[in-house]
Amino acid sequence: MSPVVEKVTELVKPILAEYHFELVDVEFVKEGKSWYLRVYIDKEGGINIEECALVSDRLSERLDQYDPDPIPQAYYLEVSSPGAERPLKNEKDLQRAINKYIHVSLYQPLAGKKIFEGDLTAVTPTFLTLRINDQGRFKQQKILRQQIAKARLAIKF
Repeated sequence: MSPVVEKVTELVKPILAEYHFELVDVEFVKEGKSWYLRVYIDKEGGINIEECALVSDRLSERLDQYDPDPIPQAYYLEVSSPGAERPLKNEKDLQRAINKYIHVSLYQPLAGKKIFEGDLTAVTPTFLTLRINDQGRFKQQKILRQQIAKARLAIKF
């Protein structure tokens, strides 16, 4: 985790706790010539634009008051919902995703594939188990958690 992400996480958590919001992710990335600080938040039932604006205003104030400035370069602050394809970053996220359709990217191919999509049927400390459609036949696919590069909710088409 970068020092900027660590400091922003530390500063935003108390704000979110006041409103019973959840921190999903913090990113500090350069796109083209511009830097973006993105904070993804959520709550039970979903987050709305007014709540995102509230957190953005409060976090902006906290960042402006902090000395030394944790982000010396110019950047854009974006506070938003993680969206319908929310990342699954921790154990709580995975447990909530059981029986939901997810997308998993792997570091190395498994059975010749690096991408799997299916219904998450089980989560253990070692494996995720997905029910996948393999050419019209459904099967269970166990995936070692250490092989997973990224996991997120997915929209089934």
